Amino acid sequence: MEVDYAVVGAGSSGCVIANRLSANPNTTVALLEAGGPDTNPWIHIPVGYFKTMHNPSVDWCYRTEPDPGLNGRSIDWPRGKVLGGSSSLNGLLYVRGQKEDYDRWRQMGNVGWGWDDVLPLFKRSEDQERGEDDYHGVGGPLSVSNMRIQRPICDAWVAAAQSAGYPFNPDYNGANQEGVGYFQLTTRNGRRCSAAVAYLKPIRNRQNLKIITHALVTRVQLDGKQATGLIYGDRSGEQKTIKVRREIILSGGAINSPQILMLSGIGDPDHLKENGIEPLHALPSVGKGLQDHLQARLVFKCNEPTLNDEVRSLFNQARIAMKYALFRAGPMTMAASLATGFLKTRTELDTPDIQFHVQPWSADSPGEGVHPFSAFTMSVCQLRPESRGELRLDGPDPSQYVKIHPNYLSTETDCRTIVDGVNIARNIARHNPLASKISEEFRPSSELSSDDYKGTLDWARSNSVSIYHPTGTCAMGTSKNSVVDPTLRVNGIGNLRVADCSIMPEIVSGNTNAPAIMIGEKASEILRVDA
Repeated sequence: MEVDYAVVGAGSSGCVIANRLSANPNTTVALLEAGGPDTNPWIHIPVGYFKTMHNPSVDWCYRTEPDPGLNGRSIDWPRGKVLGGSSSLNGLLYVRGQKEDYDRWRQMGNVGWGWDDVLPLFKRSEDQERGEDDYHGVGGPLSVSNMRIQRPICDAWVAAAQSAGYPFNPDYNGANQEGVGYFQLTTRNGRRCSAAVAYLKPIRNRQNLKIITHALVTRVQLDGKQATGLIYGDRSGEQKTIKVRREIILSGGAINSPQILMLSGIGDPDHLKENGIEPLHALPSVGKGLQDHLQARLVFKCNEPTLNDEVRSLFNQARIAMKYALFRAGPMTMAASLATGFLKTRTELDTPDIQFHVQPWSADSPGEGVHPFSAFTMSVCQLRPESRGELRLDGPDPSQYVKIHPNYLSTETDCRTIVDGVNIARNIARHNPLASKISEEFRPSSELSSDDYKGTLDWARSNSVSIYHPTGTCAMGTSKNSVVDPTLRVNGIGNLRVADCSIMPEIVSGNTNAPAIMIGEKASEILRVDA
C-alpha cells in the first residue's frame, strides 16, 4: 500500500486527523489501529466503562512498575485498544483545562499553542448542548451535553462545598474554571460520543480513507533522516509495509507513541543499545517527562441509599436497564462522576490546583462491583504535579509492554498538595447538608487526624490510584531536548510528527480527552498549511 498520510492510532487525536486530512478527496490517508472495531455494545453505553475498563479485548491493561511514591505498589493504567482509543472507555468527562495552561505552553516557546490559538479549535470540535457563546461552539463533530441523571448525595456535596466557602460555577469550561458544579459529558442522546463516533463513523466510507484495525505498528521506516513508511503486524502476525509519500503521524498516546519511536531507533542511544536496538537518531528525551494525575479516593458511608443500593438487586438492575432502553435515561447514562470542583489549596495561588470527582457510589475498582453498603466517593487529584517519570523499553519485541515508572509524589509540593486536598475533602464532608447524610468516614477512617501530615501522606501513598491521564513523553518545545517542535515534527527527522497527549510540555489542569481532541484539530490545521 502507498498513501499520502499514515496516522498511527485511532484514538482521540488520530480520529480527528484522519477525518480532517481525508476531507481533501485528492489526499489518501491510512489510519492504523492496534485494536479492533468499536463493536462491543458496552462501549456505547455511558456507564459501560464498568465493563470495558480492564477488559483485555479493548484495553491494553497496562500496569506501572512498583513505585516508591506509592509505598512500592504497582497500579493499573487502562488505555484504549479499540477504534476511538481511550475515548471509547473513559469516564466521558469533557474538561479543557485552564487558559493559563496553554499560555504557559506558549511562553515556553511553543508559538501557536496559547489560549487564543487553541480556543477556536475547541469550539470547532464541539457541538455544545448549551448553545454557542464566546467559549463554546455548535455544529462540530463532538457532542458535549449536560448530565441526564442527578443524585441527592452529589447535590448535597455541591451545596456543602458552597457552605465551606467555595463558589458555584455553572461552566468550568467557560470564562473561569474555579468553583464547584456538575460535569459536562461527551455524550449524544444518552450514548457515548467517542472520537470514533464523532469523527470516524460519519466518514468511514470515504474512498480515500483506509481504516486498518488489528494493526500493531512495529516501527517507522527511515531513509537516513527521512521517514518513508511503516512496518506493522496484522492479526495473523504477518509483517506488512505501508509506503508514505508525505507524512507519518504518530497518535498512539503517551505510551505507544514513544515506544514506536524507540523501536524505530529514535531515542536515547544507550537505552536503545541496552535493548538490542540500533540507534539511528539520538533523541534522549523520548519516553522521559512523563506526568499523570494521581487521585486520592475518599469513601464515606451514608445513612440514606446511594447508587450502591440501587444496583444491588436483580429487580433494580432490570428496572434501570428498561429505563435506559426506553428513554435513554437513568443510571446507565452516568459518567464516571457527576459533581466536580476546581479549588485552590492555598489562597496565594492564581488558579485552582486540585480537582474533585464526586460519585454517588463506591467500589474498590470499576468492574469489581460496588460496596455492599450505602456510600459515595469523593476523589481529589492534584492538577499540576511537579513529579515526572519515564517509560523504558523491555527489549526489542514490539508486543512487549514498556516499563512505566510514574515517580508519583516525589516532590515536596506534590506531597503537600495531596495532603491538603484530602483535608479539604474531609472539611467539605463536615458541612451540611452533606454532613447530616454521612454515617461514617470509611476511607480514610475518622481515626486519622487531619492534623497528622505524615499519616495522611502515608494513607495517600498506600491508597491513591491513577486517574488515567498520562502525558509528556514526547514533549513539545524549542530546545534540543524536546522530542517535537511546535509544528509537532520529530526533531531531526523529516516527514514524521507526533500528535497526542504525549506532546504536552506540561500536563493540563484537568481531564485530558478534550485537549487530545484539540491536539488532533491543531495537528490537522498544521498539516493542511504545510501540504
